[in-house]
Amino acid sequence: MNRNQKTGLLALIGAGIAGGLAYWKYKTMSPEERAQLKGRVNEAGNKIKETAGDINKSISDKYAELKKTAS
Repeated sequence: MNRNQKTGLLALIGAGIAGGLAYWKYKTMSPEERAQLKGRVNEAGNKIKETAGDINKSISDKYAELKKTAS
């Protein structure tokens, strides 16, 4: 095994352990804490969607502007 393979394997093991701990923590949360977590995740998802939409609109506007200038 070379160094890159060992590093990748350690990262995979670390991600597995972190995932297991996160699952255990979620299972031990109260229903109120779970609802708060779900709300935060949904809010973050909505912000990401809004940002992606804004970026898409900006790129489309710039493309249309460049296309108009090139004609």
